[in-house]
This record gives sequence, structure tokens and C-alpha cells, in this order.
Amino acid sequence: MKLARFSINGSTGYGIIDGYKIHAVASLFDHSKTGAVVPLSDVTLLAPCEPTKIICGGLNYTDHAAEMKMPLPHEPILFLKPPTAALAPGETIKYPHTSHQVDYEAELAVVIGKTAKDIKPEDAGGYILGYTCFNDVTARDLQKKDGQWTRAKSFDTFAPFGPWIETELNPDDQLVEAYLNGEKVQSSSTENMHFPVFEMVAFISTVMTLNPGDIIATGTPPGIGPMQPGDTIEIKISGIGTLTNRIER
Repeated sequence: MKLARFSINGSTGYGIIDGYKIHAVASLFDHSKTGAVVPLSDVTLLAPCEPTKIICGGLNYTDHAAEMKMPLPHEPILFLKPPTAALAPGETIKYPHTSHQVDYEAELAVVIGKTAKDIKPEDAGGYILGYTCFNDVTARDLQKKDGQWTRAKSFDTFAPFGPWIETELNPDDQLVEAYLNGEKVQSSSTENMHFPVFEMVAFISTVMTLNPGDIIATGTPPGIGPMQPGDTIEIKISGIGTLTNRIER
């Protein structure tokens, strides 16, 4: 099931995508149909949820660690993006004037479905609403300059995700790709994750309470690189779809 958040005629709602139609539902977590059905072409897709926080994992693909010539971590490396960084599919990534290298990072993102605290990996699936595409946009020069990641990861528009939430997905063997101006620049499988999805969700829940609608971005495969104003970046994940954004100064 593909769950979307959308706007039409000044109103915002949630719906289930069915081919070229969208069936309105009560909420992101109550999928009772309201009876309203509209053509998908008539709505504007929004970021599919409104997280209280966006938690990201670093260096979580074995092939990316090899690319970076860095050892794999013993525990997940975590950092946060603010909710103000969220960006909808089709919207524009703003290239900050203070940066001279803004990179794409294709990632599978987890959307939390119910409050989770101190859960076990074998139980994590029951706390997940679904999955979506995520771009961990990063001002790489500022990351190196600052020696920590907050500024580089947190600019407004630096967390595009969507286009919807897929509730029926096996997260352990999906293709994660990025296309810059139509050219494939990243491609790997989630089976190359150092910490699988359920293990990561459980670990994070021991650190902080996960709220419904929170996002966990699970790390990027090899091939990260810079974007320029005027570029188009696509994040494609098998079983989900494609997240597309343009970059402008």
C-alpha cells in the first residue's frame, strides 16, 4: 500500500494511491477511506509525513565504508536533521551561499508507525509504518570545516523524502540508486547494510523515544558526489519509486 500526503484546492490530506487515483483516508495512521477519490494528477504530493525528528545513520554500507577507506563502526553512527529541513517531492533544494560543495546521498528511510522505546530488533517491524526514499543532502565543505555535522546537514530543504510511504516492503534486499541529470551515480543493495534496518531502529529506540511519523534514514551506498545549481537529482528505490528534486542557488 502506498500512503501519500497531498494538497488539493487549498486542503491537505492523506490517501492511498491506487494506480492513477488517490483514495482519501482519515489520517496517516487510520486508513479508513473517507469516500473521496481524486485523480493523482489533480493533487500536489507533499512530504508524506511530518516528523518530530529526522534521525540519520552514517557509514552503514560496507561498500561505502570501503570506498571511503574507513573502518566499519561497532555501533550505529547517528546524527539528526531538524524537521525544518524536510522537503517534498518535486520541490527545490536550495544551495546555500555559504557552501561550495553540496552533495547528494541516496538512502532508504524508515517511517515510524507507533511510539517505540527500548524495543528489540525482532520486534522492530511492528513499530514501522513503512518506507520511503530519502536524500541526505550535505554541504560537504562545511562538514569538513566544522569537524561535526550539524550545520552541513541541517539547512532548510536538506531532507527531501517521498514521494510516498510504501507499507509492504522487505527492507533487507532493495536496490538504492541515485541519478544526477539522468546519469546513474549510486547503486547498491540494502543487503550491504552493516546494521540492518530492524537492528538500527531498535538501537535508536534505546537512545531516544521514536514517535509516530519520525523518519530514520539508514545510510548511503558508495558514489556520493556534488550537485550544482540547475541539476536534477533522482533517488530511486526498488519497491517504492522515485524521489525527484531540482537544485537552485
